[in-house]
Amino acid sequence: MRFGFHISIAGGFSKVVERANVRGCETIQFFSRNPRGWKYSPLNEKEVEKFRSSIQSSTLFPVFLHMPYLPNIASFKSKFYKRSIHSIATDLQRADQLGAQYLIIHIGHRMESSEDEAIEAVSQGINQAFSMVKNAVILLLENTAGQGTEIGYNFEQIKKIIEGVHDHQRMGVCLDIAHSFEAGYDLSNKEGLERTLEKFDQIISLKRLHLLHLNDSKTPLGSRKDRHWHIGEGYIGLEGFRHLVNHSLLKHLPGIMETPRKNTVEDLKNMKVIRSLVE
Repeated sequence: MRFGFHISIAGGFSKVVERANVRGCETIQFFSRNPRGWKYSPLNEKEVEKFRSSIQSSTLFPVFLHMPYLPNIASFKSKFYKRSIHSIATDLQRADQLGAQYLIIHIGHRMESSEDEAIEAVSQGINQAFSMVKNAVILLLENTAGQGTEIGYNFEQIKKIIEGVHDHQRMGVCLDIAHSFEAGYDLSNKEGLERTLEKFDQIISLKRLHLLHLNDSKTPLGSRKDRHWHIGEGYIGLEGFRHLVNHSLLKHLPGIMETPRKNTVEDLKNMKVIRSLVE
């Protein structure tokens, strides 16, 4: 398994590879713009060229772009629905420009909509974004913890969303380990992991799984509360992650950590722990 972190773009893209190298990353994830706002500037061509060159001269692969937090295509009733579709289209373009093979999206909140309406809204929103931007970037749906009115917390919902998308080839899944656990999939032991992977394969297909978000959970199994924690220090625990990183169906995948951080020290600690579990 290739390990990495979500890397900050503060100060520009030129700092990303350096920060990744300090942390011992083999793969990376990053935002292309402010994750908590709608406004953004077009990418600077010279900066993009330098970034792509630095990625190509490094051993970082694959490269994942993450959508900002504000877009929500899970409700037709949202006043930001159309704006959210354009936001996805924009990041599909930016991913291609930056040399990222994948774009990760949070599935969203249904708000006052029913589950079926929300699933249809997500599929239609993706269809519209794909019609605006035709490239080779794979869109990864990130499963949720099921907090509030979030959808995409079970595999059945994710399957229905993908079925509603016309261009299946451009769709995949990012499985967040903490979110899965918080949604009720027990990944803290070998038996629970086997059951979860079997269910995922039957419902969605493991061929669609392109990335793991390796986060421990600060809240118990089925809590429906999204709280990431340090590897081995949460309810999933060291043994849960030991089984995960060594599983024959998963060890070929990249694993990105989004563990809490105040500084580089915490990232180095989590990288050391996760690597120590590889057998």
